[in-house]
Amino acid sequence: MPHPTRQEDEWVVFWASLLSPLYLEEVDTKETARFLRELASQEHLFPDGQRRKIGLSTLWRKWRQLREGGVEALRRRPRSDRGKIRGERRRMIERAIELKRDQPRRSPQVINQFLKAEFGRTIPPSTMHRHLRAAGATRAKLLGSRQPIRGRWTRDRSNALWVGDFEDGPRVLVGDQVKKTHLSVFIDCHSRYVVAGRYYLRENLDVLIDTLLRAWSEHGSSRELYIDNAKVYHAKALQLAALAVQTRLRYRKVRDPAGGGLIERFFGTAQSQFETEVRAGSILTLDKLNEGFAAWLAVGYHQAVHSEIHEAPRVRYERDRLEHRRVDMSQVVSYFYRREERTVHRDFCDVQLHGAYYRVDKKLRGDRVQVRYDPFQRPLTVVYIHDRQSGVFLGEGVLHDRPVNPHQDDLPAHLPKPQFSYIDLLIRQHRDALSRQAQGIDYQAALSRADRRWPFTDFVQRLASRLGRQGGTSAFSTEELEALSRFYERRAELSAVMVDRAVAAVPEPTITEVLYQLQLLIDEERSQ
Repeated sequence: MPHPTRQEDEWVVFWASLLSPLYLEEVDTKETARFLRELASQEHLFPDGQRRKIGLSTLWRKWRQLREGGVEALRRRPRSDRGKIRGERRRMIERAIELKRDQPRRSPQVINQFLKAEFGRTIPPSTMHRHLRAAGATRAKLLGSRQPIRGRWTRDRSNALWVGDFEDGPRVLVGDQVKKTHLSVFIDCHSRYVVAGRYYLRENLDVLIDTLLRAWSEHGSSRELYIDNAKVYHAKALQLAALAVQTRLRYRKVRDPAGGGLIERFFGTAQSQFETEVRAGSILTLDKLNEGFAAWLAVGYHQAVHSEIHEAPRVRYERDRLEHRRVDMSQVVSYFYRREERTVHRDFCDVQLHGAYYRVDKKLRGDRVQVRYDPFQRPLTVVYIHDRQSGVFLGEGVLHDRPVNPHQDDLPAHLPKPQFSYIDLLIRQHRDALSRQAQGIDYQAALSRADRRWPFTDFVQRLASRLGRQGGTSAFSTEELEALSRFYERRAELSAVMVDRAVAAVPEPTITEVLYQLQLLIDEERSQ
């Protein structure tokens, strides 16, 4: 039985009230005819707002219904064929349904062409669609919808799922040019709180990562991260960073924009409340735009009651944030370091990157190295040098200004005046030589000394060549020569073989280490 409408109830009340004296037995049964004649002679206000008299036969019929069937019997009985199509019209609808089932993609226009040929008439498209839908003969019903059944993104606590995406923003003034901006946002699914949002001049992975790092540094990491399915978002660096902070990456399905409806709604709110005001005023700089956006988030969006969650995003975010999953930013940032190969300049001992120069270890002169750097650091003051094959860390490169003289930094730092003078040593040796020449030459003594004494200049030149230095004595500083001279004067056993063995025994030889090895070799020879 169809559910009664309010209008039907009004009619039932009207008839029942009119006949209530009979129904409640307030009027004697013998007086029924007289009572109904009096009702028929009077005008009554009907539920439809009209005032008129009621026929006596109608009153007898209504009284009989009330007496035999009670109040519910006063309701109007619907026609048995109500809602049904009659006659030729019914046959046309049945034929239209048959034609649609025969070819589910058949349009109303084509179906009407069949009907026109068979019945000489057509059916209005809206009427046809209504009957096709009632018969379950629509295209969606017959073929089945491929549209996935959706549920709203929902989580029961804050920082369980963040959704991130881009949207075009208002133009800004950059120098003397007007440039387009892109808004990058990450929003908490549970509270609709924006954990990070900023306008940029680009729309790429670096921008997304910059926004994400800002969110991680302030709010910790989320359990899940929902982002676009574009190729750049499948970058290994992002996957490694997500694993490091124990965040699961979820990607929007291809050609399925509905999955990002939550953040799309936020973009709509930002456009209607913030960006419309920006566009109505004077053009802003990028910094001013971001400052205004941060203020709108804090004062406006985060404080206002959200129509879906029925409370302010900030209130819900703070209340339902059960944990703060801290992020080691120094570790995470390293996953996003850019890597580029460079050759260390032989004269300046530096590498060039984006028009700047970074001084590296002198041992790397001429080497091909891998330079790693933080793309988000502004200004970039330090880069990291790695072996381009093994990836082993070789040291840092520090920002510097190239000198006019490429070798000026090779000059030794200011040192106190040396206690021992190499010049004085040379003068004494020269005087001794002149004295010996004046006294005559003792060939036997000279030959004896030659057999057991290796010339100092030969010692110095041999050591310089084994250390990879060019220029003989000029390859050493005055302080180094002084140390070599003192060592030489008290050790007559020195030889070229000893120098070679001493240098070979030290992986990265220095003057001090070589002299120590020479002393060990001399002590060994003396003990034999």
